[in-house]
Amino acid sequence: LQHGPGTRIGEQIREILLSPENEAMGTMTEFLLYMASRAQLWSEKIAPALEQGCCVVLDRWLSSTCAYQGHAGAFGVDRVLRVAEDTLERVWPDATIILDVGTDTAAQRMNRELDRMELKGQTYHQKVRQGFLDLAETQDHFAVVDATQPVEVVHEAVIEGVKGLLSEGSR
Repeated sequence: LQHGPGTRIGEQIREILLSPENEAMGTMTEFLLYMASRAQLWSEKIAPALEQGCCVVLDRWLSSTCAYQGHAGAFGVDRVLRVAEDTLERVWPDATIILDVGTDTAAQRMNRELDRMELKGQTYHQKVRQGFLDLAETQDHFAVVDATQPVEVVHEAVIEGVKGLLSEGSR
């Protein structure tokens, strides 16, 4: 189970990415830093775990890069995928669950100081949400769960979503 960047190098990259002091960071820089973090996570943690036959669960992966930098950041989802195919041994997981909430609900759930990504505003985050939903429409290993429901309902929907995706034929 990996949360966030998952590696020491990834944590250092994350600090740069999320610092409000770096508000002038361009989409290309942002994208390349996220890809560097994902490449480090792949080589340091994910690939070795998969080689040992472990099941790996991540809280985010390439779909986040596609939605944030590719779609909302206008870098282009196709460009994200081209770079990912060149830098990561495995682009898509067997199952991706999108916990979907509207931007108003998401904003209400944040009760802390906002980081650089969260400060980008509602229009940006609406584009991010749409980017995730577009991926779910075009990729066959995605399930969308309405995360506005009570936690028990969301939990059950996630379990059923994973079961359904894996029964369709995982790698």
